[in-house]
Order: sequence, then structure tokens, then C-alpha cells
Amino acid sequence: MTPGARAAAAIDVLDQWMAGAALEKALTQWARANRYAGSSDRAAIRDLCYEVARRKRSSAWMGGGTSGRALVIGQLRATGQDVDELFTGQGYAPPALANDERTVTPLDDAPLPVRHDCPDWLWDHYETYEPNRARLLDLMKSRAPIFLRVNLLRASVQTAMAELAKDDIATEPHPLARTALRVTANERRLQQSRAYKSGMVELQDAASQAVVEFLELEAGQTVLDYCAGGGGKTLAVAALTKNSVWAHDANPGRMNNLPNRAQRAGVDVNVVRHHYDIKEQFDVVLCDAPCSGSGSWRRDPEGKWALTAASLSKLNLVQLEILHRACALVRQGGQLAYATCSVFSDENENVVADFMEQQPKATLIKKHQFLPFDGGDGFFIARLRVA
Repeated sequence: MTPGARAAAAIDVLDQWMAGAALEKALTQWARANRYAGSSDRAAIRDLCYEVARRKRSSAWMGGGTSGRALVIGQLRATGQDVDELFTGQGYAPPALANDERTVTPLDDAPLPVRHDCPDWLWDHYETYEPNRARLLDLMKSRAPIFLRVNLLRASVQTAMAELAKDDIATEPHPLARTALRVTANERRLQQSRAYKSGMVELQDAASQAVVEFLELEAGQTVLDYCAGGGGKTLAVAALTKNSVWAHDANPGRMNNLPNRAQRAGVDVNVVRHHYDIKEQFDVVLCDAPCSGSGSWRRDPEGKWALTAASLSKLNLVQLEILHRACALVRQGGQLAYATCSVFSDENENVVADFMEQQPKATLIKKHQFLPFDGGDGFFIARLRVA
């Protein structure tokens, strides 16, 4: 496919997205309907669509509208590309620009939330990060790095790097976590690599790994990952405790692949599908609670545009309920850990404060907010002692 044809394909996908389709689903449907497109074409179209999704407001401003065509025009302009070179109307390229599409209003003239790709109602939620509010929002417009967690039960960090290099996958250690590797080349080869298939490495954000290290787990401790999701933290916990780890999620389907991942990693995970099946208490209960995902919007930019004030308030109620349920599963003197991939105090410090006010048995040990400035996603973690 020519660059112009790729731009036309991205326009089609983005039109579906703006009409309400999930972006990943729209991309998958386009690929199935256009099987002539090679892997490099699909990757390029996907990258362009996600660049637009991260920068929807500024792309719309620069392109003069919210259609797929306008969004692609705006994104190309924002990155300094010559739109006329791609919009030629020749072959499968988009039609040439009309006269009214040639008017460009500088992004510097846009309101601050537009300039920094933030919904208007969320702008004040970032105020706590002044004077770095704009810098943080602008960082979230870029693509997130790809990180691996080295499974120390299978290999050392250096051994894993050497094994990955055999498949031409370049990595470098990252200071956020002692097990973290940043992938610097050939990331698309990862899941076919020998290091991945043998359980030496798992895909996991560096800040997510840092959250697990923040728990200061000890070998032999009993741990319940109460909101396990796909089980990334579950596997990391199992590698540190060298003990069987329990995993639960309100949506059990998210854990379907966890037993296979655990087997590959050489760890023992006890998957619990229903809360009422948990009959014991634990040294540590980790709650990586449902949240806005604001710390990981580089990976899931749709979440930024889908979040509303009402849905955020509902999340706060869910987060508080999860903490109360999980607290009952902590043995006396044990730890309750609360984590989110959010940078909003509404979901982090405020929820913890409300919980402690309602649950006098819980006292704060320490807390930390990881930010994308640190290199990984934005994550909050708080450790509480349960008397």
C-alpha cells in the first residue's frame, strides 16, 4: 500500500470510531475486509489511528473538523508532514484538499484543554500537577514504551537480555524496577521469541512492576490478588514470594489465560472465580482496583474521551466497596494494598482517606504516586496495616 492508501484506510477506521465503534474492533474489521494489506501496512494504519486517538482534540483543531478525514489531516499537519503529498486523489489515496480545507488555525490559538488534548471537564483534575500539568498531558499524547518483566525464577536480567538478543530484540534495564527491561527494537517479535515462550519474560509496564516491588513482599507470604485481571501482577507476586498466589477478579473471564501463563512462568496460581469461594485470610491482599486508567491513556486513549464525571463518581463507589470487601480477607496484622493506574487524587488519596475514616482498623503504612515522567504508566499504590 502507498502512504496515501494507508491514510485513506485510517480515515475509514476513524470514521467508524467517531461513530461509536471501538477503535481496536474497527481496525480488526478493516483488516478482515482488506486481506491484501500486509503486516507492515496494518501496523502503519494502526499507528496512525492511535496517534489520532491520543490527540483527538488537537487533530480536530488542526484539521478543521471531527471526521476521519479532518482528523488525519490535522494529525499530519501537527507532525509536520505535507498533506498534499498524501491527499492526491490518485489510486487509493484520499481526494485532494478542497479550498476550505487549506485554512489552518494555529494550535497556539486553541484553548488550553484543546492544545493539550484534555476534555474540558478533566482539565481541573490535573491542577495538582502544576507547574507540570501541560507537560504531563503532552507526554500522554505520545506512544507508551514497551516493557518486559524478567522472571527471576527462570533467568537473571542479563541472561534474559542475551536470550532476547538472539531473536534480534534489543532491550535495556529500566530503573523503575529491578526486573524491568525497556524494549528498544523489534517489539513485534516478542511473543514468538524463545525468551517469551520459555517464561523468562512477560509483557508488563515498568511502573506496574514497581507497584509490586513497593509491597516489600517476603518469601512464603500468602497473597491474594483480589482484582487480578489478566494476572500480570499475580505472576510478579508469585515470583517474589515463591509461594502459591490466589487470584480473583469480579470478571472471571479476564483470568482465562492466567493458568497457562502461570505454567509458562513456573509459578503456582490458585484462580478463584467467586468472592464467596474465598474461605481464608491472607498476609497481603492486593486490590488493583477498576479506575479511569488515566495513568495509562497512552496505551488506551479511548478511555480519556469515554470517561465522564458521572462514571468517575461511580468508580469511586466501586473502589471504596472493593477496599471494604478485601479488608475482611486480611489476617490480623496483615497488609491491604490499594493500587490504581490513575493519576487523579479522586481515585487515589481521597479513596484511601474515605476508607480509613470508615474502617478504623486500617492505618496507612506508606503510599506513592508513579507518574509517566518516571518512564512507565501512572500508578498509585498505598499500603495499609489491618489491626
